[in-house]
Amino acid sequence: MKTHQFEVVVVGAGGAGLMAGLYASKTARTAVISKLYPTRSHTGAAQGGVGAALGNYEEDHPEWHTYDTVKGSDYLGDQDAIEFMCNEAIPAVYELEHMGLPFDRTPEGRISQRPFGGHTNNATGKPVRRACHAADRTGHMILQTLYQQCLKNKVNFFDEFQVLDLLVNNGAAVGVVAVELATGELHIFHAKAIIFATGGHGRIWEITSNAYAYTGDGPAIALRRGLPLEDMEFFQFHPTGIYKLGILITEGVRGEGGVLINGKGERFMPKYAPTVKDLASRDVISRAIYLEIREGRGVNGSNYIYLDTRPEVVNKYAAIDGRTNLDGSPVKVTAEQLLHKLPDIIDFNRVYLGIDPMTQPMPIQPTAHYTMGGIPTNMYGEALKDETGAVMPGLYAAGEVACVSVHGANRLGTNSLLDIIVFGKHAGLRAAEYAKGADFQPLPSDGLDFTNQQLDGLRNGSGKENVLTIGNEMKKVMFDDVGVFRTEEGMTAALAKVRELKERFKQVRVTDTGKIFNTDLLNTWEMGNLLELAEVVAVSALNRQESRGGHAREDFSKRDDANWLKHTFIWMENGKPVIKYKPVTITKFQPKERVY
Repeated sequence: MKTHQFEVVVVGAGGAGLMAGLYASKTARTAVISKLYPTRSHTGAAQGGVGAALGNYEEDHPEWHTYDTVKGSDYLGDQDAIEFMCNEAIPAVYELEHMGLPFDRTPEGRISQRPFGGHTNNATGKPVRRACHAADRTGHMILQTLYQQCLKNKVNFFDEFQVLDLLVNNGAAVGVVAVELATGELHIFHAKAIIFATGGHGRIWEITSNAYAYTGDGPAIALRRGLPLEDMEFFQFHPTGIYKLGILITEGVRGEGGVLINGKGERFMPKYAPTVKDLASRDVISRAIYLEIREGRGVNGSNYIYLDTRPEVVNKYAAIDGRTNLDGSPVKVTAEQLLHKLPDIIDFNRVYLGIDPMTQPMPIQPTAHYTMGGIPTNMYGEALKDETGAVMPGLYAAGEVACVSVHGANRLGTNSLLDIIVFGKHAGLRAAEYAKGADFQPLPSDGLDFTNQQLDGLRNGSGKENVLTIGNEMKKVMFDDVGVFRTEEGMTAALAKVRELKERFKQVRVTDTGKIFNTDLLNTWEMGNLLELAEVVAVSALNRQESRGGHAREDFSKRDDANWLKHTFIWMENGKPVIKYKPVTITKFQPKERVY
């Protein structure tokens, strides 16, 4: 066992972790721990853009961005935090530009912007160009840029170290335990402040856009240490994933004019969102696709529809919609323009499906994409230990692992990248400020006991159960019964199944007994995280008796502000879930029906 000491330790090296590490390192000795090489982090899969009301093509305002985010959240987002994020968006994007991020450009040399789902001119209700983009590789460019800045600022990186536990002493976070993949050795990182930036848990579901490593490590560790999770019932299914594979097709495709077509060759979104059509919010479009499929209008009777970007189709519907360029001329796109703006999307389809989107429509279906829930924090990244807003000293969280809550019941497109750069920055600043005025607290004397207990359990199980079988059963039942549409009957069955799988998981035994790069051991530990979180998601969803945003119940089909305009806080105490509630912060925008 080796011990390291840093003033601030960041767990996770995606966009939020790198932003937090960069800003903490300006005044504090900082380490970033990652189970991956940083530029392989899942932020690199974010494609379409980062939202900011720059107004580089047309009128736009942070207040419009704020309203779209509140509306997109189905009024469950905390409006003080949303307003803070949308106002911070403009300087944050310009800061990335000054760091060297290669944004696409307007003819005048400004940052280029494209339309995106749910981004509107609040005066007319029509789409507005707000997504700042670097082709369809925006997240990848953010990762590269921030990593370079962190190296420049001498941040200490511990790559391929898997964090397994949070160390707590006298109610404060004082360190983490990690295993070094290359050696199997355990390391303790002693810190004044710890920032979790470990991302989401989309691997719970069968069809997902999430990376293999996205296994909910941060929230599972927090849950085991007696901390609550917030709004875990709200998980976003992105409407356009590649059929069967779940690989994301960015909303930017529809921002560039792509349209959704059912198996009868009909464009169907005007029926569900007459004003913005294919640029409605993600929850609206995902439900529309499922309804089309359920009513027999999938392609060839299958459970997918088409996303069509063939230039002749884009131009046809642009003319029908009356879409014009900023000079008033009709929109006319060419294959060359689309190839320039969407190179990765076109390559994905060619490589994985053998389809050329310039001559063939893309088969797509909703894919599990993003959690709105997570470790509860305030807008400065400080982790909350209960529903009253009390802060746990020394612990911070930022990015998808955290719930600020700016996304509420449904995240607006481009706000994930905005979230990581705004709240990653402020978590880093606040953690460094806390560290400056704090002393190192003693580590608990039993610091390694819980980690060894977990690993020994995985090494010494009976071997009667197979972890891959358990994982596949979990993913199927969660996708079928705790997916886009939910019912009490289905979720009750799913919860029973997940609890059965948790019991069966105790009989798993890893077969690799070595120490060097024992991915068998760590993958099995990660499956334990997913099972813990699947139970929490199912319990939270079963408990919320309404439909709101990404939580669509067929047995409670209406939003119920009278009873459910509140955040869910859930703990696991003695193996049983405990739920309490926190009020939603409402400042300017009273809840009303969402119309697209």
